[in-house]
Amino acid sequence: MKNAVMYGAGNIGRGFIGQLFSLSGYEVTFIDINEAVIDKLQSDRSYPLYITRGEEYEKTEVKNVTGLLGKDPEVVGDMIAKADVMATAVGVNVLPYIAKPIACGVKRRFENGNKTPLNIIICENKLGADSYLRELVSQNLNDEEKEYFNEYFGLVEASIGRMVPATPDEIRQENMLAVCVEEYCQLPVDKAAFKGEIPEIVNLMPFEPFEFFIQRKLFMHNMSHALTAYLGALNGCEYIWQAALDPSIKLLAFQALIESSQALSKEHGVDISELIEHSEDLLYRFENKLLGDTSLRVGRDTIRKLSKHDRLVGAHNLCKKQGIKPVYICLGIAAALLFCPADDAASVEVSNSAKAVGVAETLKKYSELEDAESIALIEKLYDMLSQKAEMKDIITFLEIEKRK
Repeated sequence: MKNAVMYGAGNIGRGFIGQLFSLSGYEVTFIDINEAVIDKLQSDRSYPLYITRGEEYEKTEVKNVTGLLGKDPEVVGDMIAKADVMATAVGVNVLPYIAKPIACGVKRRFENGNKTPLNIIICENKLGADSYLRELVSQNLNDEEKEYFNEYFGLVEASIGRMVPATPDEIRQENMLAVCVEEYCQLPVDKAAFKGEIPEIVNLMPFEPFEFFIQRKLFMHNMSHALTAYLGALNGCEYIWQAALDPSIKLLAFQALIESSQALSKEHGVDISELIEHSEDLLYRFENKLLGDTSLRVGRDTIRKLSKHDRLVGAHNLCKKQGIKPVYICLGIAAALLFCPADDAASVEVSNSAKAVGVAETLKKYSELEDAESIALIEKLYDMLSQKAEMKDIITFLEIEKRK
């Protein structure tokens, strides 16, 4: 049996990529620093996966798995040296910490004269994650090792569309490894980044050029998810499904998706009907009650989510580039500036800034956004939302703005 290394045993690792590796016939080794999770993986060698179907779960078992504690880079390197395929799902902020262990794996394979390519599927929510990780790993290699690394290691960006929320307490109490996921299970990846043959993995979708899928995930899925969360929070919706079922929020999210769809269609030459169909599917998936995702979780950390290249401002900028007026996306930006949960320091900082120095200065600082037309619109929408304007009035206002 071939070996797959899954760096990260969290929700995406267990709830998505690990499952696909297992279904594809690999022995899957999860690497993580959570000792309890690793011990349980080693003892059980399987874990339950709960797939939401309507308002019921379908339970399945992910088999042929084990765990490896990731605290010793040399031990991790030995495991990577034996791998046939690998993936990361650790979070962007953790990538610098796994670069050295990966480099140890590169060194082992180099020392062993192993010229079989190893492809690492990077499941991180960051534009340019492949080049970022390659640079981090290369810092731990000498010149010969770097040459080997660049020739035989494929760093393959992936677009993670499957939603994997927190597992309900009653399910987690039965088994700490249990994960709940939505039915959607496709994994688009950068076809051009593979070294050697593309591994046979269930639901893998190699695509070239891949920038389209990266932007589609960020500027459609992530953008509309965030907009739904921010408007939902302002309207007292605890859960995303509640916000997604609100007719006004659903309309506004769909209109924002249309703006992104138009921009992506022009940018990449993709049929607009395909993107509209994807928009409708996203909004339908957001209505899934069993995902249990909250507005607070989806909206948190607005410093990151309002940054220049991220979901809202990045989508805005692409629209502007393609000559599309992003008035509904601007509503999402305005709503984000009002998002202020007490336990979310980043969002409190942004919200306080908007109150203290104004919308324009706050967007200049956190988003590098200085487009006068958009800022004026966001300021107006911010005032309307602050004053708790009726959604019908906001919709009417935006319809007029769109046609100016």
